[in-house]
Amino acid sequence: MRSILITIPLNTRLNLGPLGSYPVMGWGLVLAAWCLLGAFWAWNWYRITPADKRRHWPLGDAMIWFLIAAAIEAAPRLLDHINIYGYGAMLLAGFATAAWVAGRRLKNLGYNGDLAIDAAMWILMSGIVGARLFFIVQYHERFFVPGRGVKEVLVSLVNLPDGGLVFYGGMISGGLAYWLFCRMRGLEALALADILITSVLIGMAFGRVGCLLNGCCYGDVSTLPWAITFPRDSVPYNVEIARGLIARDAPFSLPLHPTQIYSSLSSLLLALVTWAYYPFRRTNGEVLAIGWVCYPVTRFIVEFLRGDEPGRFGTPLTIGQIVSLGLIVTGMAFYWYIHRANARLTALNSPCRTTTAR
Repeated sequence: MRSILITIPLNTRLNLGPLGSYPVMGWGLVLAAWCLLGAFWAWNWYRITPADKRRHWPLGDAMIWFLIAAAIEAAPRLLDHINIYGYGAMLLAGFATAAWVAGRRLKNLGYNGDLAIDAAMWILMSGIVGARLFFIVQYHERFFVPGRGVKEVLVSLVNLPDGGLVFYGGMISGGLAYWLFCRMRGLEALALADILITSVLIGMAFGRVGCLLNGCCYGDVSTLPWAITFPRDSVPYNVEIARGLIARDAPFSLPLHPTQIYSSLSSLLLALVTWAYYPFRRTNGEVLAIGWVCYPVTRFIVEFLRGDEPGRFGTPLTIGQIVSLGLIVTGMAFYWYIHRANARLTALNSPCRTTTAR
């Protein structure tokens, strides 16, 4: 576990020898590098064909660029330092890797590779919002504590460094954002989703490693040789003290199932399965349906080994397992629907089809 990977001071200067000393943040080296990157991006956009320019309107990308530039400039005046959290770093690494893989595959299949970045930004930002909202609804008692002021409640609602994202919430909001993105761009959502589902699963594999670094989504007690322990003041350690499972002076938590690693490996395996199956798909949406059904199956199984989730609604099933069952059913229904629709379309277009005069 490593919740904070590194701490970066924001008011430092870098000595470049004969070139002088320059601030790193603010009106400094980082902002200069970011401006060079923005100029390179603008030049690449200027060089593309008019048809591509109409399909790839840069307003959203430009707004994101300016927001990041403003944050770099204002950071030293607002904070003394920033912490790079393990969970956030893994989310960023997962986003970058997933977008790169999707971009390469889209180009190889004749698509505009920039679609991967655009779609990924929509899915990522909306996914984070949805994942946080799902967590707030599921654990509302942690936020709306009697006696808390409005300011304290609002700060706790947006305090992501403390943890609190639920994947299924992000999946729902990210899926809706993706559908809207395709509608706005005039894209075939199911055909594109068959490519992107592999990248989504890759991103999830990174995200679960982030869970391990953050100490959340931990497993139940285990005696297996690969069981792991968590240090003092971690979430599992504090929970075990509250439950009376370990003494207050214990150096570590009890050995636990590394459920974060189980989930990460299963997501990576499903990414490989969807990638390998893509050339054999028979209709648009089939690869998406495979991921739609298989992921909740693996999630349902791993949930039995987790130690952080109680049963819900009077059942031994966790909220994750209940949602998984719903996804399995809807995924199977979706698989049946796309094949039925494809069979109907094939029959209508068959050269052997005859009509009867009336």
